[in-house]
Amino acid sequence: MHLGTCYFPEHWPRERWAQDAAMMAEIGIDRVRLGEFAWSRIEPEPGSFDWEWLDEAIEVLAAAGHKLILCTPTATPPKWLVDRMPDMVALDREGRPRGFGSRRHYCFSHDGYAAEAARIARVVAERYGRHDAVVGWQTDNEYGCHDTVQSFSAAAREGFRRWLAGRYDSIGALNEAWGNVFWSMEYRDFAEIELPNLTVTEANPAHWLAFRRYSSDRVIDFNRTQSQILRECSPGRDIMHNAMGFYTGYDHHDLGRDLDVMGWDSYPLGFLEMFRFSDTEKRQFARSGHPDIAAFHHDLYRGTTNGGRWNVLEQQPGPVNWARHNPAPAPGMVRLWTLEAMAHGAEMVSYFRWRQFPKAQEQMHAGILRTDASPAPAHGEVAQSAQDIAAIGTLGEAPKHAALVFAYDAEWVTQIQPQGEGCSALWAAFRSYEALRRLGLNVDIVSPAADVALYPLVVIPCLPILPDGFAQRLAQLDGQLVIGPRTGTRDPDFAIPDAQPLADLLGGEILLSETLGRGIAHEGDGWAVTRWLDHFEGEADAELVAEDGTVACWRHGNTRLCTGWPEGALISEILTRAALDAGLPTVPMPAHRRRRDCGHTVFTFDYSDGSVTWEKR
Repeated sequence: MHLGTCYFPEHWPRERWAQDAAMMAEIGIDRVRLGEFAWSRIEPEPGSFDWEWLDEAIEVLAAAGHKLILCTPTATPPKWLVDRMPDMVALDREGRPRGFGSRRHYCFSHDGYAAEAARIARVVAERYGRHDAVVGWQTDNEYGCHDTVQSFSAAAREGFRRWLAGRYDSIGALNEAWGNVFWSMEYRDFAEIELPNLTVTEANPAHWLAFRRYSSDRVIDFNRTQSQILRECSPGRDIMHNAMGFYTGYDHHDLGRDLDVMGWDSYPLGFLEMFRFSDTEKRQFARSGHPDIAAFHHDLYRGTTNGGRWNVLEQQPGPVNWARHNPAPAPGMVRLWTLEAMAHGAEMVSYFRWRQFPKAQEQMHAGILRTDASPAPAHGEVAQSAQDIAAIGTLGEAPKHAALVFAYDAEWVTQIQPQGEGCSALWAAFRSYEALRRLGLNVDIVSPAADVALYPLVVIPCLPILPDGFAQRLAQLDGQLVIGPRTGTRDPDFAIPDAQPLADLLGGEILLSETLGRGIAHEGDGWAVTRWLDHFEGEADAELVAEDGTVACWRHGNTRLCTGWPEGALISEILTRAALDAGLPTVPMPAHRRRRDCGHTVFTFDYSDGSVTWEKR
């Protein structure tokens, strides 16, 4: 595995560049990412390019032995471009422009901006695409960051109407699919359809789901255009993008089809603080991050490309600047995160960033060097990580234990129509993943299109919309299967299907679903049904029964149905039983420790003290 860093030569004097390049090499860094925010320096005036500084930076880095990942600079269009076409910016849900002054100030539906983005991508790729030091390209930067996938602009409205016409062919078909007879919402023409924001109360959930799909498709199209340009102008180089943590604004499986390598940006402490972890978890793991945050995304993004190739394009090396609270990592954690990525199959870990910049919005975001260029705490851990990687050597093939099935439209459904507070498909997946990892198992997070027959245990925490043929494939599984709430309960247009597609597999049907308020629980032996409760009737056996008679888990053959929300002790108990029946080699883990089996090397990561151990066998 390579180590890299994100470097911004435009931030520093030219006389410093060679020293930085040498210092990177000294601690084992041999990959450098650059250029993602440099459009205004590359093209300071429309059609007028300044290449001298970037030419020199590339040559300095290459001379020091570094291989480069260049970026298309389309996440930060310059002011002159916004002034030329002010309607290129996105509009928020309230119809307000999201204007210039930070970043990501563009609408994916705006044809004029799409053309400008393709133009600058081609210009940069034509200049550097065949340079010997360039080994890869990153498209744009963090699609969707700052909630920028959805735009409620005129361009988005017109694009959405065209997309709907292509999907449904006739307005009558759309009205029927969406159930628009309800509340007299029927349309006479696609041109009558508005965006689903600014309605008096909630818009039709089918309307929202269609707009989520449309918005996701615009991201995929934007990225595909750049990918095609880069492949043409820079053959043989890897194309990648840097996805984010706990982000579902677009479908990463769709994005991955146009990439060679899926990257993601790993900020375990920021994610712990900003997302829905308990106060206890936030205190316990304040300086380490929850033990499954990084690994969950490693395994998620590994499953998004055809070849399973992935990397970390930004790794947190110190405090960040964007969370509610921003603690520093505990000693040893930067090294632990690095080696954990290696154990999960990363091709590279690139630290953000080489040197902390003393100006603008990210002044407080730490780097490997401080603002005065002296080493920050992560400097020594990066050097140690490089030595560890060399000592560990090549890893074996990780055995396949459990497949966890996740689809992005599952989260869209539960966001649009949660039915109960906290009932999120993404977090059902995360808590199920946590339970599997607490058993010491390897987990592959896969889409419903994956060959799940390869796994002794298949877990589907929440999958409302089943792709065609998926239920039939599940029925043919030889391994153990665990199915969570809402699975198979909607058709592709958000309607309840006439027949439950999993009835034969489950041995019966769900007659009623209810959600439970805070403090309401059906208690069992160390577990409880909370948030959600499916009432099931059929031939299945009641495997877990609460003290009041509520059935938390039904079993029919090799299939288990979890009737409560899959989290905590309930999903842990169900998955422990399923793993035992699957014959998997479980190794129970305490809350702060995790294990990764890489064939002939087994890693143990301790989040309580930052230690990492590995055993060859």
